[in-house]
Amino acid sequence: MTSHKTAQTMKPATAAKKLGVYLQATPAEFQEGAVSRTELNALQTDPPAWLVELRRTGPHPRPVVAAKLGISIAGLARGGVTEPLTTEQIDALKDEMPEWLQKERATQAEVRKETARIKERDAERAARSDDQR
Repeated sequence: MTSHKTAQTMKPATAAKKLGVYLQATPAEFQEGAVSRTELNALQTDPPAWLVELRRTGPHPRPVVAAKLGISIAGLARGGVTEPLTTEQIDALKDEMPEWLQKERATQAEVRKETARIKERDAERAARSDDQR
């Protein structure tokens, strides 16, 4: 008895999230159909022109906007940014550097520093406990 493997598919929203693009900006045929793992891998390894352009100019989803600005997604919300932004809009925000963005970048830098400190502390503790064995 042989089993037939069915292609694993995902919703377009999931595929767009994995590709780091804003779903509503993708072509209609992408939004309307399920995306298989094979298709997703093909889009990642050899992206079509629409995907290259979308990644380059946007509009970008919140996680991408936050990463490009160097802040958290929550920081975006605190700054009043709720809509997807284009690369041009992101660059304009960086140039303008409003007070909320400066504050959020400082907060993010502190979070990263604290995360690194905790990771280092835990590594030291692990090394000490290994030495005691």
